[in-house]
Amino acid sequence: MTDDVLVVHGGTPLEGRIRVRGAKNLVSKAMVATLLGDSPSRLFDVPKIRDVEVVRGLLGLHGVKVTDGTEDGELVFDPSNVESASTDQINVHAGSSRIPILFCGPLLHRLGHAFIPDLGGCHIGPRPIDFHLQALREFGATVEKTPEGLHLSAPNGLHGTKFALPYPSVGATEQVLLTAVMAEGVTELRNAAVEPEIIDLICILQKMGAIIKVHTDRVIEIQGVKRLHGYSHRPIPDRIEAASWAAAALATRGHVEVLGAQQADMMTFLNIFRSVGGEYEVTDARPPKLSDPGQEGGIRFWHPGGELHAVALETDVHPGFMTDWQQPLVVALTQARGLSIVHETVYEQRLGYTEALNTMGANIQVYRDCLGGTPCRFGRRNFKHSAVIAGPSKLHAADLVIPDLRAGFSHLIAALAAEGTSRVYGVDLINRGYEDFEAKLASLGAHAERP
Repeated sequence: MTDDVLVVHGGTPLEGRIRVRGAKNLVSKAMVATLLGDSPSRLFDVPKIRDVEVVRGLLGLHGVKVTDGTEDGELVFDPSNVESASTDQINVHAGSSRIPILFCGPLLHRLGHAFIPDLGGCHIGPRPIDFHLQALREFGATVEKTPEGLHLSAPNGLHGTKFALPYPSVGATEQVLLTAVMAEGVTELRNAAVEPEIIDLICILQKMGAIIKVHTDRVIEIQGVKRLHGYSHRPIPDRIEAASWAAAALATRGHVEVLGAQQADMMTFLNIFRSVGGEYEVTDARPPKLSDPGQEGGIRFWHPGGELHAVALETDVHPGFMTDWQQPLVVALTQARGLSIVHETVYEQRLGYTEALNTMGANIQVYRDCLGGTPCRFGRRNFKHSAVIAGPSKLHAADLVIPDLRAGFSHLIAALAAEGTSRVYGVDLINRGYEDFEAKLASLGAHAERP
């Protein structure tokens, strides 16, 4: 583990400019969608992260030729020779990503069968695939459980259906979209997720020839078509990474401009950021001129000095406060005066990372009750899903072990904000969702190095 550690010398404000590329939570799904086309697809602004490598490998196993395009961050996908992959080959990727479940619909359309290994991903709660399997069965798929995983087939093809999700799950909504677009007939999905990444995936599928209507009240209607072609698409930027750097600027009393960040997709975060006491400015793109190369627009985030303010917030599905935003922001809330309350309603086990913050001097207590908002689906169950953060707290250095992707970046922010030198173990996990984060840290003036 000695080669998977970052030594962080804290106490220095982050200052400078970084850029975010396409959203991790969209890019991997856009890559899966290429399986549905009968001609090549082009995806731009793809971040160099571990999740992209995993999906690229899985596509290659299934016969999709993936090559680098002429533009930096461009990938070209040729799905003309889709084929079956062995369970052993797929299992090589089993512990790395939860993406294989989304291959089911496209593979059932292309090959008539699919295989799902035991799924990996971050350990932030059970994250069951029941919604996915139930949806696939509704389309007409049969599921056979075996020791190595799940084998799916569609002996009578896939047919449109009416389906209501018990919770607006992003993954299950993506599953329905990727399956319904070529299922015979019309599919109606109720209580669908409507995150910006979902809408961007719908835009991609529409470019491919799909017919998808997004109605009010979380209803999506998909009319199946017989064929889809390739697409060319530049994805929305990663609003999670943008917010993570914003929280890092606030926690370290710094000033960070995030090029590529978009205001419209971050409005809920920006409101909380300002309520806490942070400042931001939306910077418009500057088009190139003869003597000026121009500049991409983004958002500048900074700590204006003085005290930060305690807030009460609860995570929710879009357009609520995103669950992936709360972990980085909580580090900044340890520096706010008063009692902040965070009620996590999306994942039941997402507050475990606070134990490490407490060892660094934070004062955070977690509770089973629904605090600071309306009761949620975890309220009468044995999950500590609410947190009270008392501040401001003086953070000091510690040895930290990263448990999952977003908590990992939060630990990194805490180490940057703390006095002294911390050792952060398991930092390679951050590469799953944050492109070239060590180089970005260096460009912002952070003092961190591999031992």
